[in-house]
Amino acid sequence: MQRDRFDGGGARVHRAGSAPKTERAVQHGPSASAARRWSPRLLARHCALAMVVALVVPSGVAVAQSGAAPGASAQRPGPARTSAGDLTRFNTSVVRIDTRVPSDATSVQSLGAERVGTGIILDDRTVLTIGYVALEADAVMVTTASGKRIPASVAGYDHATGFGVIRTAVSLDGKAMALGDSDKVAEKQRVLTLGHSEPEATEIYVLSRKTFSAGWEYLIERPIFTFPPVNNWSGAALIADDGSLIGVGSLIVNDAAQGRNGVPGNLWVPVNLLKPILSDLLVRGRRTDGVQPWLGMTTENVRGNLMVTRVARNGPAENAGITAGDIVVGVSGEKVGEQADFYRKVWRTGPAGSVIALRVLKGGDVREVSVKSVDRSDTLRKATGI
Repeated sequence: MQRDRFDGGGARVHRAGSAPKTERAVQHGPSASAARRWSPRLLARHCALAMVVALVVPSGVAVAQSGAAPGASAQRPGPARTSAGDLTRFNTSVVRIDTRVPSDATSVQSLGAERVGTGIILDDRTVLTIGYVALEADAVMVTTASGKRIPASVAGYDHATGFGVIRTAVSLDGKAMALGDSDKVAEKQRVLTLGHSEPEATEIYVLSRKTFSAGWEYLIERPIFTFPPVNNWSGAALIADDGSLIGVGSLIVNDAAQGRNGVPGNLWVPVNLLKPILSDLLVRGRRTDGVQPWLGMTTENVRGNLMVTRVARNGPAENAGITAGDIVVGVSGEKVGEQADFYRKVWRTGPAGSVIALRVLKGGDVREVSVKSVDRSDTLRKATGI
């Protein structure tokens, strides 16, 4: 996969381009005159997107297309579009978040010292966002839809889900958004998304609920993948028809479909993952139960092998002698398949603090390596507040 930005867990974000502000309907095919003006690459891309829309989106509904071909009409004639209501009704529920991270924080090298994203208002002083925005941030400023700027601080961060929670110094002037039931979100369902500074919400469609894993020791079993891709991904709201929040924007990806390669879209972290830990994040800054063992190593599937591409400085893996280029072949005596299988076997061993028995191929030799895992939160710089 292409990756050119980093996410809240310290690994790169999967980017596949971004959708323009102007909506254009996806046609079933180009006119003859338009086709003569298109390059073969552009024509192939248009046809691929049209095929995805035909498979995913209910008939008669116009869909925004990223990079629509020249000559495409604004709307293809067909059945009337189902109304999504007033698309500006959620505007006061999202905010802009600006954060600054101290230069000695561990995430600065990969994520940068200054970050910008979207937050969703949960109550008069609580804002939910994605971890990239909140991770190790020491200075936080929230800007509401009315333009009011409010100093804030990071209340909590959770590595397992990627959620970050912000608390403002004074009350917000926007409308709180209720948490919905993300378990009920199904493929082909119409949903809405809204990021900070956008004039109104955008209609998109759920493409899949497949498992997602990434090299920064991150696995979500049923995230929400949507199509077409939008560029408000960093903490944006994913909203159900009833106006409730069902997901938080995390990544732009180029493999959003189940069983079909090269389909761009967005990945959203389901809000049901937040419900069991929200009180812990607000009170203690971290989850207290079910803390996964963290090894401090980034992996990638390379030609059927799970290769270590990076180890955290002074992290558990480095301290155990694991280096970039090593290949993981087993956990606790069991063979390891792809990345998700590796994470499941590591986390099944025990909570943070457990010793993880890895079998690695290093320099042509297979070695048994014991790694004393830790809680990821213990390795992060603690915010000092407003």
